[in-house]
Amino acid sequence: MGRVTERRRVLRIRDGAVSTRPDTLVAEEPMEIRVDGRQLAVTMRTPGDDFALAAGFLVSEGVLGDAEELSRIVYCAGAEDGGANTYNIVDVRLAPGVPLPEAGLERNVYTTSSCGLCGKASLDAVRTTTRWPLPEEPSPLPRLDPATLAVLPDRLRAAQRVFERTGGLHAAALFTAEGELLDVKEDVGRHNAVDKLVGQALRDGRLPLRDAVLVVSGRASFELAQKAVMAGIPVLAAVSAPSSLAVDLAAESGLTLVGFLRGRSMNVYAGAQRLTVSGEAVT
Repeated sequence: MGRVTERRRVLRIRDGAVSTRPDTLVAEEPMEIRVDGRQLAVTMRTPGDDFALAAGFLVSEGVLGDAEELSRIVYCAGAEDGGANTYNIVDVRLAPGVPLPEAGLERNVYTTSSCGLCGKASLDAVRTTTRWPLPEEPSPLPRLDPATLAVLPDRLRAAQRVFERTGGLHAAALFTAEGELLDVKEDVGRHNAVDKLVGQALRDGRLPLRDAVLVVSGRASFELAQKAVMAGIPVLAAVSAPSSLAVDLAAESGLTLVGFLRGRSMNVYAGAQRLTVSGEAVT
């Protein structure tokens, strides 16, 4: 199986002094996702949690909704002649009776680690229908205190083990409304990190994640907002900016979307009904 990090020798220049030294880099390799033997997508990712990544990807595409629809996930040999397994091809076997993905869902080019939407046949194909519509009321997730939200980025950063060695990974984490860390995943692609979280939750039988807060280390794109909605996550908080389309989707779906979550400062772009300020509900 591929490694999460790799070592390379680099030329280092500091204040005019030149030296060589080893550097730790985050690994990036392609992974092909198949469903019952049929190629569906190829994404660039950091090896590790590959089965969770594949499962989460299929949740966001509307193929899977709960653990009972998943039979098993296996690695496939990468050569027709039965050559050595590269552990870069994953086949998701659906449970009997679960329909295969509709025609047109296949990505027509490689997705990159920075853009999980590249190669979509059409924008309409992105707007998949969630099985877990978000309730208009805050329940079952308790109202959130902004002071609790404010500390979550630091807790996410503290849980990023590989980032400390490479400086080159995005992260996503699930927290309770009280700020307890439930799970964290790292990947060279921010959308992959979220898929790994959601896929692990599906495999553990924990979807929908209606009592969780999703925190991401970068910006909040439309795709990340969509992945939250598809998994039934009511709150998405990002340390950077959201896109206009992410805000539109959050407003339409009932998702609470927080951006620029830095220290005690944050912007709430949608779903303010789940927050309290000084003990009072925000309307």
